[in-house]
Formats: sequence, structure tokens, C-alpha cells
Amino acid sequence: MTLFCLDIRCLCIILTCTEFGYTLSSELEIKVHPPQDFQIVDPGYLGYLYLQWQPPLSTNDFEECTIEYELKYRNVDSKMWKTIITKNLFFKDGFDLNKGIEAKIHTLLPGQCANGSEVQSSWSEATYWISPQGNLETKIQDMDCVYYNWQYLFCSWKPGMGIHFDANYNLFYWYEGLDHALQCADYIKKDGKNIGCRFPNLESSDYTDFYICVNGSSESKPIRSSYFIIQLQNIVKPLPPDCLSLTMQNSYEIILKWSLPSGPIPENCFIYEIAFSEDDIAWVSTTVENEMYVMKTTNGSKQLCFLVRSKVNMYCSDDGIWSEWSDEYCWTGDMWRETLIFFLIPFGFVSLFVLLVTCVLLHKQKNLVKMVFYTRREVFFRQETIC
Repeated sequence: MTLFCLDIRCLCIILTCTEFGYTLSSELEIKVHPPQDFQIVDPGYLGYLYLQWQPPLSTNDFEECTIEYELKYRNVDSKMWKTIITKNLFFKDGFDLNKGIEAKIHTLLPGQCANGSEVQSSWSEATYWISPQGNLETKIQDMDCVYYNWQYLFCSWKPGMGIHFDANYNLFYWYEGLDHALQCADYIKKDGKNIGCRFPNLESSDYTDFYICVNGSSESKPIRSSYFIIQLQNIVKPLPPDCLSLTMQNSYEIILKWSLPSGPIPENCFIYEIAFSEDDIAWVSTTVENEMYVMKTTNGSKQLCFLVRSKVNMYCSDDGIWSEWSDEYCWTGDMWRETLIFFLIPFGFVSLFVLLVTCVLLHKQKNLVKMVFYTRREVFFRQETIC
């Protein structure tokens, strides 16, 4: 009986201690609140948005700790979230305004401030979208932008479907460094309507997002706006190479050379595509040098031709546009035979002509000398007879 009472007492003590320990751990549990006033702000930069927030409540309890924030954001139809961990109270990035944007953020308390385990708050969420105006088919079609020779940007488009005759489109652009969005100052027109834009010199616009909005106006019905984000170095179309030359090293080895395309593109940013043909055989190859060694398939080749085009390579851009093809350069037949045909044969004809003329002149001179000789002889004989 005594042992039974002792067991009951022990059990009561264990239960009491367990309950007390749970209460203690609950009282010592650390919590952190989510950031306040989380919002997505549009400063009017055509897709470059600000995500900003305020510190969470009760931050005074963690004055000796550095609070961080985990931010996730994406366009609504994207499957992947972009994730940023920051100590700041804002973040800036570009978004496709053709679609909605959603973002969420929570507070992170590092382990050294939370008994060795990182503490996370609940999420704060925000969304942003531009209310669409006008039917989808009124948007421009086939937007095409080309950065010619890394100097001149041209963008063109086709009008949307079912728009009224009075409708017209306007283009606005912005990139980091501009104080505000600018409207195109030099439109390309067709039948009085804007179908493209020639841009001025764009200083410090390479390797940064370039934002474009093309909206429209019509008295009959609204027109849907279109938004684009491009990087200029990825749409560069260089000039084609020129000054092509073909040098025969020996019976089989050939050196193809060409000059660098003119313009501001650095030499190490080019890749070249060469189209080479030997009689009826043709092939295409690429190189980063402005020359190429080629082996002839036979010693009796009658015609060798090649042409080149250029593009910005992967070390200077993510993508690019091939230039137009250069003029074709060809070598035909044997070089010595060409020399004979074009130089020795005409020289032979000229030499033969000179020789014939000389012979004729000499012959005439000989006849003239004979005539003078006989005339003087006849005079001499007459004088002798008279005497």
C-alpha cells in the first residue's frame, strides 16, 4: 500500500513538472511580427516598380539583433517566384505590366537571437495590376526593335485589329538614368499613322532594362496598351564585313580574310559566319577571328567563292541579330593562266604590232635609200657623158 502511494506521488510530481515545463517553454517562445504597410508602388517608369514596407511591430525587443526580410515576387502567370533576402525596407525591379504582379514578404529573426533557431513571421501580401482598357485585339501587333550597329534604335509595329480610322499609337520609353518616361520624338509614319519610332542617341542604356509602352487614342473606343522590356545589347544588328580577300598559300591551302565591320562594336564582340563554295561543293562555318584557313578538296578547283556576315557573340550579349551578307568574293581558274590571258597575251599582240610597224618602216626606208642612190648614179653618168 505504501509503495502504491509513493508511485502515485511520483506520477503527480512528474505531471506537475511536465506541465510547468510546457508553461515555461510557452512563455519563453519567441515570436516576430510581419512587416507593416507592404505595398507595390508604380512611379511611372513603364514597369519598373518599387516594393516597399515598414518594420514590424515590437522591434524594440530585438534591438541587438539584425532583422532581415525574405521577399518573393512574380508576374501572376509565372510558375517561379523570385526570392530576395534583404535588410532594407524597399526593393526595385522590372515587371511585365501586361500581366498582374503579386508579392509577399515576411520577417526573419536569426538563430542567435531566438535560442538557436531562426524565427519567421507570417506572410504579408500585396498585388498590383493596371486595369485594362480596350479590347485585346486593339493592341499593336508584331512589335520589332533593332539596335543597328550598336548606335541607332528603331522600333516598328503593325496596328491592332478592328480599330477605328481615327486611331493612332504613341510610344513612351524609360531606362535607368532618365528622370521620367519620354515620348518618341521621331515617329515613322504610314498614311499619317505612327507605325514606328527612331530613337535619339541613347546614352548609358546598354546592359540595362529598356522599358517601352505603346498606347493608343481613338474617339470611338479605347485602345489596349502594350508593354515591353528589352536589353539593347541583345538586339544589335551589326554592319556586314567588307574588304574580302582570298590568298592561295599553296596548291591546297587558302586564307580567307575580311575587315572588321565599322562602328563602335569592340573587336572581341564579333562572331562571323562564312559561306564558302568550291566549284559545286558548299559549306558554312563560324569563327571569332576575322580570317580563316581553308583546305581545297582538289588541286584542280576552277572557282572558289566566299561571303561573310557578322553578329554580336555570347560574351557581349545573350542574343543578337545577324548582319546582312557581305558582297561575294570569288577566285576563278589558275592564277598563272589568268596572268597569261590578261597580261602576256595582250602584251604579245602589242609587241607583234610594233614589230610589224617597224618592219614596214624599215622596208620603206630601204626603198627610199635605193631610190636616192639610183637617182644620184644616173646624174653622175649624165655629167660624165657631157664631159
